[in-house]
Amino acid sequence: MQLLRLRLVNFRQHADTELEFGPGITGIFGPNGAGKTTILEAIAWALYGAQAVRGDKDSIRRLGTKGRAGVEVELEFRLGAHEYHVTRGLTAATLRQDGQVVANSLKAVTDRLERALGMTHDEFFNTYFTGQKELSVMAALGRTERAAFLSRVLGYERLRDAQERVREVRNGVAAEVRGLEAGLPDGAVLAAERQGAEQRLAGARTGARKADAARRSAEHALGREEPRWNEWIARRERTLSLDGERRMAEQAVVAARQEFQRLDKELADALAAGEQLRQLGAQLEPVARLKREVTALERLQLEAAARRADEAQLAEVGRAVTALERRLGELRDVADALAQADAAAGALQERLEAAERAVEQERTVWVQDRQYAETKRTELLRLYEEVKEQRDQIVKLGPEGTCPTCKRPLGQEYASVLGLLDSQLEVITGDGKYFRQRLEQLAQQPAKLLDAEVERDRVVEESRRASARAGELRAQVEERERAHAELAGARRRAGDLERQLTARPTGYDPARHDAVRAALAKLEPVALEAAALEERARRAERLVHDAEGAEQQLSAGERRVRELTDAVRAEGFSDAAYRQAKDRYDRAVGALREAELAVVEARGELTRAEEDVAEAKRREAERAQRERHIAERKARQRLHNELDRAFSDLRGELNARMRPELAELASGFLADLTDGRYDELELTEDYTLTILEGGVPKPVISGGEEDIANLVLRLAISNMIAERAGQPLSLLVLDEIFGSLDEARRLHVVGLLRRLADRFPQVVLITHIEQVREGLDRVMRVDFDPARGTSVVRDDTATLGAADAGVAA
Repeated sequence: MQLLRLRLVNFRQHADTELEFGPGITGIFGPNGAGKTTILEAIAWALYGAQAVRGDKDSIRRLGTKGRAGVEVELEFRLGAHEYHVTRGLTAATLRQDGQVVANSLKAVTDRLERALGMTHDEFFNTYFTGQKELSVMAALGRTERAAFLSRVLGYERLRDAQERVREVRNGVAAEVRGLEAGLPDGAVLAAERQGAEQRLAGARTGARKADAARRSAEHALGREEPRWNEWIARRERTLSLDGERRMAEQAVVAARQEFQRLDKELADALAAGEQLRQLGAQLEPVARLKREVTALERLQLEAAARRADEAQLAEVGRAVTALERRLGELRDVADALAQADAAAGALQERLEAAERAVEQERTVWVQDRQYAETKRTELLRLYEEVKEQRDQIVKLGPEGTCPTCKRPLGQEYASVLGLLDSQLEVITGDGKYFRQRLEQLAQQPAKLLDAEVERDRVVEESRRASARAGELRAQVEERERAHAELAGARRRAGDLERQLTARPTGYDPARHDAVRAALAKLEPVALEAAALEERARRAERLVHDAEGAEQQLSAGERRVRELTDAVRAEGFSDAAYRQAKDRYDRAVGALREAELAVVEARGELTRAEEDVAEAKRREAERAQRERHIAERKARQRLHNELDRAFSDLRGELNARMRPELAELASGFLADLTDGRYDELELTEDYTLTILEGGVPKPVISGGEEDIANLVLRLAISNMIAERAGQPLSLLVLDEIFGSLDEARRLHVVGLLRRLADRFPQVVLITHIEQVREGLDRVMRVDFDPARGTSVVRDDTATLGAADAGVAA
């Protein structure tokens, strides 16, 4: 892994800081509290998220930022053949690999980077990152935890995971074998069940054969009886049919006789009516003439009534024509008045539109001023709360407290920071009072707006009256047009009525009409009697023909009755013989049904017996299959037992080799750092670190020597991880590791790091010790600017060697 670029925006005390990294040893210098360790924390946060920083989200945001300003860290680095660009904020994150987005959420970015690096946060920062006061990587761990930690960071835990998986599979197979054996049925019981099922099958087959024989016998008996029974059914149906026809024929004879008698009586009545009609002929002679005369008089009566109606309509049309002519005279000048009214209404409409625009302009100015004042006052209230919250927090912490943003004591800057915040609060309060007074002034509508609305309302009223007058005149114009049309129609109607009166006939005599109606009323009873006699006499000829037909139908019906009576007697059917035949047939059908039921029951028993035999054989085959499956599972269980033992042996061998290799690497580093004074370091079985002097353990060492021992162990672990990875992870970050070392050993540490360049081509040192800067490749300086309240980073690589040059001069 090689760092390329880092940018911090509003992260802790860094407002906007950007660093470029290169190969070799880079030193980051600065006084305590300047923000050096914050750079390391930003790298950790970019890679592993919230788990890698101190405090909560709010403590990450730089103190003094306006509103809810964004917090963001960008990190670019190279790992293997790929380049990564991670951008992380408080609520979102994005990861690009070779320019392509591969993750776009907080958790997804963290998980993807953890897989790419191959280490968890704790593993990474306990090996390649050495934080301030964290040289003793395993001092805080227990005896068993130290070995587990080394196995995990060196990748040996993958063997343990594989072994756990083998054990899980083995235990699952063992449980499966126990379950299969517990559910395995007894073989002897299965054999006994199969033998019993075969015996029941043999008995069921015998019963089925007997039932089939009984059914065939019943079918033979029914076959003999069924034709006889069918013959009796046919004879009975024929007899019933003939007897029904006979009864219907007898009923038809009775009906024909009654019809003949009725027709004979009606014929005699019709002949008598004809004789009476001849006797009334003289009395009926004037009736036809009077009817013709009354019809003509009724037609003249209708014409006289229609004439009176036409004359009334003609008078009404004349009155309407007079009224329309008078109204048209009144409406003669209405068109000119309408044109003048429309012109006046148009002019008022233009004045109204101008008044509306004036009102809208005044209202817009008033609303904009009020909205601006409300917005500014809201912003000032929010800003006042934020600044006051910052001031209260600083007052609560005091001069010696830790600054919430930069995590350092304010000291002498405490009073100046409070003064700055107080001046900001005073300015905000003054502006807030001004905008509150401005809102009170703008609460009511201004006088200009009110005057404009009054003028608009006056023009609206004038326009309404002008529109109403124009509407009245327009209605009168329409009324004049309708009056012209109605006058022309009335004159046409008068002409039509005059022509219709001229064409109507005259000469109606009411007295003659009444006399004719009276004469007809006297002759009405005679006329009615004659009409009835005429209708009865007219039927005589038809009745003679109908009587002859009825007589012939009666004779045919009597012959049909005699023929059907002889046919019924010839069938020779009797109810007693029919019932005997039916009893014989029913007994044969019942016997066949009982035989068929017996066959069904026998076949059911046979099917169940066959299914029992098949089930017994299936269970025996299933037991054999389970026995084979159990044998296969046991073989797999033995295989996983062997794998478990092999993994245990391999892990023991690797752990046994790990401790001497670590001690050997650390001893070489120790000799380099102590100029050969100490050349051997020992790790006990519980991974406790001991320095040997002349082959003898040194029971008491100084604080600086302890830090050296822990440093070489940390370097040895990192070196071994790089070797196990197959390619160097390149990066090594050391934070404030020189505090307890003298100047010579500090230089030895730098020299050792240069010799490890093949394993760690990029090393980042964070320190406030200026003496080691001349042995580095790149130098960056971090300072805190109290006036701006932010950390400032600059590249001082160009100053390397300047001190030596000054001494030489």
